[in-house]
Amino acid sequence: MNGRNTLTIIDNRTGKQYEIPIENQTVRAMDLRQIKVKDEDFGMMTYDPALMNTAHCKSRITYIDGDKGALLYRGYPIEQLAEQSDFLETASLILSGELPLQKQHDDWTRQVTLHTMLHTNIAKLMEGFRHDAHPMGMFISTVGALSTFYPDAKEIFSPESRRLQTIRLIAKVPSIAAYAFRHSIGRPFNQPDNDLTYAGNFLSMLFRMTELKYQPNPVLERAMEVLFILHADHEQNCSTTTMRTIGSSHADPYSALAGAAAALYGPLHGGANEAVLRMLHEIGSINNIPAFIKRVKAGEGRLMGFGHRVYKSYDPRAKIIKKMADLVFDVTGKNPLLEMALELERIALEDEYFVSRKLYPNVDFYSGLIYQAMGFPIEMFPVLFAIPRTSGWLAHWLELLEQDQRIARPRQLYIGPDERPYVPLARR
Repeated sequence: MNGRNTLTIIDNRTGKQYEIPIENQTVRAMDLRQIKVKDEDFGMMTYDPALMNTAHCKSRITYIDGDKGALLYRGYPIEQLAEQSDFLETASLILSGELPLQKQHDDWTRQVTLHTMLHTNIAKLMEGFRHDAHPMGMFISTVGALSTFYPDAKEIFSPESRRLQTIRLIAKVPSIAAYAFRHSIGRPFNQPDNDLTYAGNFLSMLFRMTELKYQPNPVLERAMEVLFILHADHEQNCSTTTMRTIGSSHADPYSALAGAAAALYGPLHGGANEAVLRMLHEIGSINNIPAFIKRVKAGEGRLMGFGHRVYKSYDPRAKIIKKMADLVFDVTGKNPLLEMALELERIALEDEYFVSRKLYPNVDFYSGLIYQAMGFPIEMFPVLFAIPRTSGWLAHWLELLEQDQRIARPRQLYIGPDERPYVPLARR
């Protein structure tokens, strides 16, 4: 770099010198195209598998400082939001950029509450799935099907239409999730209860039996709110990038969100907390932890729920969930796996092998234990992730449209054969 805030590149092949502008501590990949041997050459490209060092957009939504373990939604620390906010207020913040005033919050909450019902044909659609269909597969399919119920969603350049689809999706994804859960256990669907909070209504649709009025336990209701807040957005992860990529083709938000949810369905993304539980079950008891740690250090196993692509210190969401776990277990009784998890964390945080590699607990380490204690089967975990992340996906979709980004079209490095003649089948 030099004093003119540019990066100087000297091509030793040609002796040419190039000045590449630096903006926000980055260089534009397209600026490298000017580096050519001949004028007719395509120009230099960057090669970045998994986009690990490529910023593919500019965003004002979420900021992560992995070294400091900081997570901000629109500038607000996740710790403050988890302690003082509720999910719908946080969703409003993520979508609009500012915390709502009281009237704005009341109007927003009322609008979402009024759109929680699902069309009767949606219920019939979901009834058509096999009794053992995975809830996440049902969720993805049903969200995609909503585009056929709301053709006005294709009017993506209408602010009124975008707002309406946003409200519809945030309102309906808990209903779809609850329907998928009830279908999987062979129980009839419960209709939404507009007298309850967003989280309380979700719990009612999940667990209400024959009682005329379901009253959620306030601790479990708050735990669900906090878990929703913690999972509302997380910058440019795999599913959010998918939402932006599909959205760049000007697809409707239901189709784009179904694609984002499909990315979340992958075990490397939304299945991480499930992997933690499976690991704890495989360990079996506290007495087996030292031997397990030894195998991990020898490269014969993997410590699930530790380390993160972004965080190089303790995941701030994990600290919040760990505190919430104690409150939840006071209500539900201790998850028998909790003592193993605590001991595993204690040993790992004191072991130089893990500390030197900055392998600290992440959000998935304790969230699965809470979900399981609240009565959710493992298959529901990615669905519970998708409900709050809908607000983040939509915020990025809206931001993308406001920036008028061109359709996503990455380049590739072709490493296949050169041109060659076709050989007829009889002569091969």
